[in-house]
Amino acid sequence: MGFPLSHYCCFLCVIVLLPVLCKCEDTFTYSRATYYGSSDGLGTPTGACGFGEYGRNVNGGNVGAVSRLYRDGTGCGACYQVRCKMTNLCADDGTKVVVTDHGGGDDTDFILSQRGFSMLARPNKTADLFAYGAVGVEYRRVPCQYPGSNIFFKVHENSRFPDYLSLVMLYQAGLSDITAVDIWQEDSQVMEEHEEELWRSVGHA
Repeated sequence: MGFPLSHYCCFLCVIVLLPVLCKCEDTFTYSRATYYGSSDGLGTPTGACGFGEYGRNVNGGNVGAVSRLYRDGTGCGACYQVRCKMTNLCADDGTKVVVTDHGGGDDTDFILSQRGFSMLARPNKTADLFAYGAVGVEYRRVPCQYPGSNIFFKVHENSRFPDYLSLVMLYQAGLSDITAVDIWQEDSQVMEEHEEELWRSVGHA
């Protein structure tokens, strides 16, 4: 349930945990990746993570949807180095993508924006790589880097004063996952994870 927002002298406490799925920064996991179409090659503003326009443009549009790495929304905002395995077509370092959506298919862990998928290719090999549709890749979790920001809170457009507050976590730097958010005002309130890494305020017993 919501609560009145009229006394917002509050303190936010963000609890983070190191990612369970990250065995080691130097360890790659083998999988497959494909891409989705968009008019400009960037991400989608309607992704499951609820990032809106931020999810379309963050990281230069090098973004993607994930399946099992989504982890009920905890995986939103995570950064991964992804590189494909065809040495004649694929750049050695691949690219870094930010998770902004949930999706899967064709035994893939990543569905990349067209911009992100194109960054996997060597110069002048982009069209050849796109012709495959889905390619074998290896990936690893890497730190997100946003100069000047460790974390940024956005009040989501779905918030309705004075009854409902919804926050989105943007510019989540480093390798950590956000697992809980607490908020205090006159009475202790806890911010409980809402679907797609939005956060809804509920009374804390």
